[in-house]
Amino acid sequence: MSQQEKHGSGAVKNRPPLIYIVDDEPLLSDLAEASLYPDGYQVVQFQDPELALKSFLQAQPKPDLLLTDYAMGKMNGLELIQKCKEIKPDLRAVLISGTAGADILLNSPVKVDRFLGKPYQPATLLELARSVLAS
Repeated sequence: MSQQEKHGSGAVKNRPPLIYIVDDEPLLSDLAEASLYPDGYQVVQFQDPELALKSFLQAQPKPDLLLTDYAMGKMNGLELIQKCKEIKPDLRAVLISGTAGADILLNSPVKVDRFLGKPYQPATLLELARSVLAS
């Protein structure tokens, strides 16, 4: 099975899916990146959602998946997802939070593919990324 078949149609042929991780806690973004390592994803980390958005706007190709924390000060994860989906509507997105529950998505103005509560097991994040990219 090719990378494109394995990881969904959002992946460009001959390159692993590109994943942006946005979390204002460097240790947690490092954990997320290490969790995704076994599948060979391209990962770019950001601790500042505004820098992540600026990079997203300039990125070629655009990321296939956005994994973002909810509570981050300047801009929350839902706002970041919404702004990124305005540019790339088919962007896959996972909201991660230790301060809010999945019910935060009920009245969300933007579609989020999945929610993951903190703390989580690395294998759980890896399976979630696989599932979301394959859908």
